[in-house]
Amino acid sequence: MSENKLSEIKVRTRWGEMDQNGHMRNVAYLDLSANCRMEFFDANGYTLMDFFGAGFGPIVLKDEIEYRAEVRLAEEITITNELAGMNEEGSRFVFRNRFVRADGKLAASVSSLVMFLDLATRKKMAPPEKLLSAILS
Repeated sequence: MSENKLSEIKVRTRWGEMDQNGHMRNVAYLDLSANCRMEFFDANGYTLMDFFGAGFGPIVLKDEIEYRAEVRLAEEITITNELAGMNEEGSRFVFRNRFVRADGKLAASVSSLVMFLDLATRKKMAPPEKLLSAILS
């Protein structure tokens, strides 16, 4: 499946996202990836409360980070959210977040295997048609 850009956000890195080596720490990449995904869901009618009300939600099964270049304190970066894959039944998706520095250099990419969970049965499920359409658009 070719990748499909769903959304993007721009952020300026903060002190709490840095490690002892002066560059962005690994957990910050995961946090920002989750924020980017949740902003996409929110823009398509699924806030956290909407997920609770509908009785389902996204969960991360696996994250993988690939580093290419450093991101330093107070640097502006653009984070894209892309659909990189999906299983046949539409219950599991691979979302890829690319972290691009202001100079255009790819700093890192995070690939996340995400599943939608029915909160009552605790089993995987395909998202409702409205959300699936937004993901596939």
